[in-house]
Amino acid sequence: MDRHFGNLIKVRHIITYAISPFEQKAFANYLSKGIPNTWKRFRGQVLRVVPPFVFSYLIYTNHKHELSLRKNPADNANNK
Repeated sequence: MDRHFGNLIKVRHIITYAISPFEQKAFANYLSKGIPNTWKRFRGQVLRVVPPFVFSYLIYTNHKHELSLRKNPADNANNK
């Protein structure tokens, strides 16, 4: 077995290129492209995500308020 790990199979007519992870820049264009892109994505999705959460919160708080009104405080007025 004279083949090395990267050359275990021979594929014809397919060309692949790869860069070593040690040669890549981890934070390339982070400030110039990363933060504006994040802000653009946030603005594009906020109107799809926030209204259901607000609506669900309002329903939950209203339901919790109704549950707190179920007990009659006069029933427990004489208990000590």
